[in-house]
Amino acid sequence: MTLQIYNTLTRKKEVFNPVEQGKIKMYVCGMTVYSDAHIGHARTYFAFDMIRRYFEFKGYKVTYVQNITDVDDKIIAAANKEGVDALEYSSRFTDRCLTDLDNLGIMRADIYPKASETITEMIEMIKDIVEQGYGYESEGDVYFSVEKFEDYGKLSGQKLEDLMSGARIDPGDKKRNPFDFALWKKSKPGEPSWESPWGAGRPGWHIECSTMSSKYLGLPFDVHGGGMDLRFPHHENEIAQAEAATGKEFAKYWMHIGLLTVNGEKMSKSLGNIINVKDLLQKWDPEIIRFFFAQAHYRSPPDFSEKALENTEKGLTRIHRLKERFEELSRDIDSVESIEKENLPDDESKFLQTIEDFKIKFENAMDDDFNTPEAVAKIYDFVNASNKYLEVTPDPNKNLCKYGLQTLIQLGNVLTLFQPKKETDDTVFVKKLQSLIGKYGKQTDDESIDNLMEIMLNLRQEARERKEWNTADNIRNELREIGFEIQDTAEGTVWRKI
Repeated sequence: MTLQIYNTLTRKKEVFNPVEQGKIKMYVCGMTVYSDAHIGHARTYFAFDMIRRYFEFKGYKVTYVQNITDVDDKIIAAANKEGVDALEYSSRFTDRCLTDLDNLGIMRADIYPKASETITEMIEMIKDIVEQGYGYESEGDVYFSVEKFEDYGKLSGQKLEDLMSGARIDPGDKKRNPFDFALWKKSKPGEPSWESPWGAGRPGWHIECSTMSSKYLGLPFDVHGGGMDLRFPHHENEIAQAEAATGKEFAKYWMHIGLLTVNGEKMSKSLGNIINVKDLLQKWDPEIIRFFFAQAHYRSPPDFSEKALENTEKGLTRIHRLKERFEELSRDIDSVESIEKENLPDDESKFLQTIEDFKIKFENAMDDDFNTPEAVAKIYDFVNASNKYLEVTPDPNKNLCKYGLQTLIQLGNVLTLFQPKKETDDTVFVKKLQSLIGKYGKQTDDESIDNLMEIMLNLRQEARERKEWNTADNIRNELREIGFEIQDTAEGTVWRKI
């Protein structure tokens, strides 16, 4: 079966034909780094990690670009509240967010361009848009004129005349049309700014993705992706900007990820149901979380719950048991490239066919717009068939077992299964805190960071009560060295990760 992808732009499945034979250029909208990564981020970046892995499984050389929005209203507000420079603030959260996804087992993109490092290129694209008659300057701001771009709405299916029905321009607004959007924003006090032909300011949000994708992938590129919530207006605006500036097609295939719900409700701050990745990893193995995501089609909205993770864990355990059984039975075999069916007895020949059928059916499922629920079902079918073969075969063929193992691992890797276990940041913190506690004469097997920090604060308080000020200061300094800051307040001593 030939790989087919549902293209949001055409609203149908299409046979995938890359711009350049054997190569795929892929751009995915990245995080706005003003807080820690949450499971909504994890859902999107797992999906594109899996898609990238399958492209590579099919033999393509993939270049994967994912931007970092490090200049934004939310970042500026959060940095001002904390009293730090906005770029310093976003740099810290860039590291934290990417580390959270590392710990979840999501493979990094090839390139992570930052908005703050691509300002020159954004200014050049804005100049091209204005020169082509699609943009205009208004009192230090620059806007894109949506009426001038005839294809506006082609991605989302929105008609400009319908959007504009009842829309109005608020008093004091600098736009000519209520749906015109900012390419460049005049600087305000307390915000980072850069010089431009229109005065000091900073870029609008939409222009960064048009610029970065064009810069690193060229036009047109193969795949542009992001969450379903970005389809309009962000992705619509990206197309308008890039095609207005260059006169070229922007991206061939548009892929959008279904938005995750939590216990049947939309994830939002107002509902208080946003779950950070690092908090989730304190309770659940990352492979369980990833396999939970794999069981929903990328365009569907998976519903997150503890019960769903429990069920996922049970299914994953069955898969790992077969893997371990195959490993045990083929421990003396290095690898098996192929097996001649004609030389096998009937029962072994049938099981070899089961392995070959598994590969074909798995690939057919993934070729059908990355149908991971069907691919997972084929893994379970293979587990059941393999267990039946092993139950009735006293002395299984070691080469067959090795071949089955290799196939299970190869296909499982597409869905991110069987990754080597790695220490998460919290595991590292726990070990450092336990070591520090031991240095001050106590031992503990507790693995809760909250509990370990409470022990450390008690040790420091005891030192202060004994007037051992150097010891108290050393504890403060050593905690800071391993990533914790403590502060004495009127309500007591508080701590935070830094």
